[in-house]
Amino acid sequence: MPQKHYNKWIILSAVVMGSIMGPIDGSVVNIAMPEFTKIFHTNITTVSWVSMTYLLVLSSLMMTFGRLGDMLGYKKLYQYGLLIFSLSSAILSLSVNIYMLIIMRAFQAIGAGMLMSMSPAIITSVFPPNERGKSLGINAMSVSIGLAVGPTLGGFLLKYLGWQSIFYINIPIGIIGYIWAHIVVPDNPGVPEKFDPYGSISLFVFLASLLLFISKGGTWGWTSSATIISLLTSIAFLIIFIITENKVKFPMFDFSLLKIRSFTFGNISTLLNFMAQYTMTFLTPFLLQHLGFTTEKAGIIMTSFPLFMFIVAPLSGILSDRYGAQILSTIGSLISAAAIFSMVTLTMKSTMLDIMARLALFGVGNAIFQTPNNSAVMGSAPKNRLGVASAFLATMRNIGMVMGIAVGSAIFTNRLKAYQVIKYPYNAAFMSAIKDAYIAAGIFSLICAFTSLVRNNVKLIQGKD
Repeated sequence: MPQKHYNKWIILSAVVMGSIMGPIDGSVVNIAMPEFTKIFHTNITTVSWVSMTYLLVLSSLMMTFGRLGDMLGYKKLYQYGLLIFSLSSAILSLSVNIYMLIIMRAFQAIGAGMLMSMSPAIITSVFPPNERGKSLGINAMSVSIGLAVGPTLGGFLLKYLGWQSIFYINIPIGIIGYIWAHIVVPDNPGVPEKFDPYGSISLFVFLASLLLFISKGGTWGWTSSATIISLLTSIAFLIIFIITENKVKFPMFDFSLLKIRSFTFGNISTLLNFMAQYTMTFLTPFLLQHLGFTTEKAGIIMTSFPLFMFIVAPLSGILSDRYGAQILSTIGSLISAAAIFSMVTLTMKSTMLDIMARLALFGVGNAIFQTPNNSAVMGSAPKNRLGVASAFLATMRNIGMVMGIAVGSAIFTNRLKAYQVIKYPYNAAFMSAIKDAYIAAGIFSLICAFTSLVRNNVKLIQGKD
């Protein structure tokens, strides 16, 4: 029976359902971390692996899912992602100890990886070039909604319905999303190529060990045996991956994509943008706590960032369809840099409104950057490589997140010790250290503006085979 062809905006609605699940789940679980230490009678270090395991598996498998999507079809893998995410959420709610929780978060990350790697590919495949930015902007808006709603929803669920309820919420969304995607998302046949298992395994080990090195090096000590082993493992498997890919007929990653200027510089810009973003969003709650804001007020203040991304992202997408990515992404990066540098002017007497205005400006800058940038990256990829292109972009985003948190916390911790050594009062040492980290984040955004500027200013028409 031939498949009915639905309106592209109806297809987008099915993608949006999957896109909103990950951000809601991630922000809700982060809110629940202190609760997990009490429920499972464990410590913060062990509980941190609930998030770390999820991030490691998610980031390390993204490219594999992108390749499988190109081979099997984007719809099929997207639906698998919804099923795995929903089923693992149900099992997570039954966790009897912290180790079961950590293991099941790894399975949940598999589902999330499928969703995240396939969403932009589906959107790019069904929307024409002159509407690609608008559609990706709406998808970005759904991510912002998830990030904004998650903390408040998580607090409510934990208080009134118990910790299990934070995983229940994924089940109905996943089931409805699966059925809706099955009905409206068109099938694409995929490409008749063989899967490269050796490339997939070597890439997974490379990314997992690299992310482990970046995220845990500071905790373990940069000269510790565990850190050095992680670094050497990542280097060794990167070399193995490159050698493998140059020998097989159907490689895991098509290195010819890196010859496309907009693809390469767009992904570098994504990495830098998320390094800046996660330095900012990781450290700012500590600043708010230091300034004496309650948890509730801190949550409201932090919401101003995704809220303004939510407002601006669709407009940014519409503008990118008209003007291309080069100018918009450059302007967005410069606005983000200005917002971060403005955080350096905060004092112990800064008000709630002072901080919210700066975070709102940061949200505006990020929204102006991200949608045009994503549109340019996806628009530059050939049709038969949309899955890999989408997954590579998502991988750069996740590596940027990990690097931002690692670099930001390392700068803050080391500068705090340095200021205390030279006898700064604690308040002055804290404020000076966190401002040094903000300056580094601002520099990341300035470099991002440069890499955005040097890309092609062509409104790319995706459709090369």
